[in-house]
Amino acid sequence: MAGSQKTQPGARFLSGEVRERIARLDMTAQALVEGPISGLHKSPYKGFSVEFAQHREYTWGDELKHVDWKVYARTDRYYVKQYEEETNLRAVCAVDASESMVYQGERAQASKYEFAATLAAGLSFLLMRQQDACGLLLFDDKKQTQLPPSAHPAHLRLIARTMAEAKLRGDHGNPPVLSELAEELKSRGVVFVISDLFFARETFLEGLRYLRHRGHEVVVFHVLDPDETDFPFDDTTRFEGLEGQPDLLTDPRALRDGYLELMGDFRRETEVACQNARVDYVHVDTRHTPGLVLARYLNQRRQRRHRR
Repeated sequence: MAGSQKTQPGARFLSGEVRERIARLDMTAQALVEGPISGLHKSPYKGFSVEFAQHREYTWGDELKHVDWKVYARTDRYYVKQYEEETNLRAVCAVDASESMVYQGERAQASKYEFAATLAAGLSFLLMRQQDACGLLLFDDKKQTQLPPSAHPAHLRLIARTMAEAKLRGDHGNPPVLSELAEELKSRGVVFVISDLFFARETFLEGLRYLRHRGHEVVVFHVLDPDETDFPFDDTTRFEGLEGQPDLLTDPRALRDGYLELMGDFRRETEVACQNARVDYVHVDTRHTPGLVLARYLNQRRQRRHRR
């Protein structure tokens, strides 16, 4: 609902109860990732050293010496050889902390921000369990807080506490921060972007493309409340403006068809743009549990790698 949601008085701020739940995510992350989730990747990060691991499609900027010309002769497509690297994977969870993330409808498991924080904690625990390093970036229209990647067991507690202390401000996320992050990361890794994506698309896509150009794997978790995807409102409703937008008192039935068309276009165009940038796109419905969302994504990831 890009800046206008039906909220309860005071809902634009995180309650003390929500902050406490987020702060305790370091204690609950293990339960989140147990069961169907067995691992994010099968082996250490695949770089350009030591032992051959697999092929991947050529990315602009890759050194030509790593192109497998025999594969090109057979397929007429460029692939580069990847090798097992002695160092493990480094990842960053970039979590949207703009005010629109506060929204929680009646059918949702949690607010979009709490859901995003839980996904970030689960991914961080999963990575650290495999001796990989994970960091955190909280952003709105600029960086709020950044923690460098670490594999130390105590780092998960720091990540959870930092997310619990976030100030969800009324600024549109319009993140040149992704391009800045690409500049800062010195070695290739994975960047998880967890957001409702209610910001200027071209700046966002430019950041994704630059991360990919720098050799990083990128996964976008598009977090939406079910109210935002199916617009269930019937009676005259006051929609409270977030991120600088004015309140709107209206008959939702007059808006529904146009809104649903725009939202459908927004989701489809975002997914296609991510696919074109060779970025994983994951639609997240906050009716589901974070554990189920992670399990489904990781299962799809394994199946995709198996097909390759």
